[in-house]
Amino acid sequence: MRRLRLERAGEPAARRYEALGRVMAALTRDAETFESCRDLSWWRGGDQSWHIEWRDGPYARELADLIAARILPEAPVTAAGPPSATQATLDVMGVLFVLRAVDPLGRARLSRPSLWRLRDALDTTRRTPSPQPWERLLGNG
Repeated sequence: MRRLRLERAGEPAARRYEALGRVMAALTRDAETFESCRDLSWWRGGDQSWHIEWRDGPYARELADLIAARILPEAPVTAAGPPSATQATLDVMGVLFVLRAVDPLGRARLSRPSLWRLRDALDTTRRTPSPQPWERLLGNG
C-alpha cells in the first residue's frame, strides 16, 4: 500500500519530464531550426514550469507554433498567453513552458546562409574584406 502512494506522488514529476521530452523531440524534428538555436538551454522553474532559452534562431512565437504542430496528438498543446517575438508560453500536457528568444533572427532569415554555418566558413569563392586564416599562413593576406 505504501508503494502505491509513492508512485502516485511521483506522477506529476514524471508528467513534467515526459512533457519536456515531447517538446525537445518536437524541436529536433526540424534540424535547420534546432541547429539555428545557439546556446540552447532549459531549466525547471520554481513553479514547476520549464524554461527554454536560445540565442539567435527563430522568434519565440515561431518556435511555439513549430512545437504545437510537431507534438503528437496525445499531448495537448495550448498557448498560455499572447506570444511575441522574444517570449511565448505554452501549456503542454498541463505543464507550463516559457520560451525565450535572445536576439532572434526569425525563420525567414534562417533559410539564407548564416555566418555561423560551416559551409560559409569554408567557402573560398566568396571574398571578405579581411584575409582568411589560410591566406595569412601562406603569406597572401
